[in-house]
Amino acid sequence: MKKLFAFILCSMFLLNIQAQQQKFSPEKFESDLVSYITKEANLSQQEASQFFPIYKEMREKQRSLFSQQRNLAKNKPQDEKGCLKSIKERDQIDIDLKMLQKTYHEKFLKTLPASKVYDILKAEDRFHRRMMSNWENKRHVSRKARH
Repeated sequence: MKKLFAFILCSMFLLNIQAQQQKFSPEKFESDLVSYITKEANLSQQEASQFFPIYKEMREKQRSLFSQQRNLAKNKPQDEKGCLKSIKERDQIDIDLKMLQKTYHEKFLKTLPASKVYDILKAEDRFHRRMMSNWENKRHVSRKARH
């Protein structure tokens, strides 16, 4: 009985450690993103110091719009009029996101050559795809461990 209790306690401890390791940290995500973009786009210290404050400003505005999208998606409206309004609001947020992106791409181009901005955009896309893939793999492994 003591061995069973010790086994259960040890298993719970290991699962707790695994869960803590999988928690999302926005600060770590941002830090990893900055490091990845800097390396992949081969940004100098000066280029990075010019670019990232503008990039951070854009990301904060994007987060606000993403939050609005999530809020709209949480609850389905009860009637046709509400559904129509929600669809139009979601479409407008998508347009606002694209316009924001366009505006900031123009700001980036005022501080860096187009080839660097191109490399940054490609690096950002690769980073997000890689992170999504990693999260999916961790979720898949976590599900297997529970079964």
